[in-house]
Amino acid sequence: MLQRGMPRIFVSAGEPSGDLHAASVVRALVERYPGGTIEALGGPQMEDAGATIRYPMEGLAAFGVVEIVTKIRAHYRLLRALQGDFRVGRYAEAAHRAGTKVLYYIAPQLWAWRPERARRLAAAVDRLAVVLPFEQQFFNGLGVRSDYVGHPLVDRPAGPSRQVARSRLGIPAEGRTLAIFPGSRSQEIRRLWKPFRDAAYQLLRDGSCDRVLVAGTAHGVYPDPDGLEIVREDTATLLAAADAALVKSGTTTLEAALAGTPMVVAYKVHQLSWKVFQRLRTVKWVSLVNLVADGEVVPEILQDRASADELAAQLRPLLDRADPRTVHQREGLALVRERLGHAGASNRIVTMAGELLAPCD
Repeated sequence: MLQRGMPRIFVSAGEPSGDLHAASVVRALVERYPGGTIEALGGPQMEDAGATIRYPMEGLAAFGVVEIVTKIRAHYRLLRALQGDFRVGRYAEAAHRAGTKVLYYIAPQLWAWRPERARRLAAAVDRLAVVLPFEQQFFNGLGVRSDYVGHPLVDRPAGPSRQVARSRLGIPAEGRTLAIFPGSRSQEIRRLWKPFRDAAYQLLRDGSCDRVLVAGTAHGVYPDPDGLEIVREDTATLLAAADAALVKSGTTTLEAALAGTPMVVAYKVHQLSWKVFQRLRTVKWVSLVNLVADGEVVPEILQDRASADELAAQLRPLLDRADPRTVHQREGLALVRERLGHAGASNRIVTMAGELLAPCD
């Protein structure tokens, strides 16, 4: 039962990285409002943190025009289910129209290809919290007030040392090790697994590396991984153990930057999605690392360029810790770590939520 004067809070996260970041916020909310009710559209991380999952997020995430089309029916069913909580409409807009205060944390990447939607977003929310240093300037430039709270990845405990991670995974101190991260969404894995796997085969055959660790998900399918090790360990351990990483574009690139692990970033989508993105994109870079650095720190190998041969060629020098390209990239990653700010993002979000919930305190 909801205690008198305690808030009822609904937290929404539709994909794995959102589930991870929202979990930290849920923990902070539970600590601040122990008698409140926290319900969610989310996943296992949010549930473990203390939220009641009303709507599981599984099957909702997609990136790309064609890929999103395949999820329309699932989102439509979700919107119908939410009618009891919020009136029909998009999530934030529906809540706002229903008189519910809306705090949007981790703003959608409108700066990449849909800047005209920023004002519509502003009309649907009460507060907007951004996690990348350049986002505040973007939104403020469009007349949309935003607050920069720092990136939630900085809040996470430091990963294990290289020595501890290698001991945990049974890797010799001098063994050259590649970690590959083909993504968490099934669509990503299907598109990226073959070129990622075949690039790793090349590097093993020519002696550029001794071990290849694949960051596997609980339900991911990885055909013919001969000689590659599917590891369902936490990301921090794999990154700490690796000399270099092959990473799909997304949040994992920032995790690698924070770990100081040299990387190559790759991504592939449906050809129609790629053509639409190319026509609408407003940014030079795709990877978050390069966007934060405002320059090329890591190679971006996208779409048709993401062949096994090209990926292997880009990775080969990074597996040599003394190679000038590796040294240069490590310097760039240090700049990214500096720009991501200080810990405390989740606590800042809870403070903002408290300001919206002031009558409930």
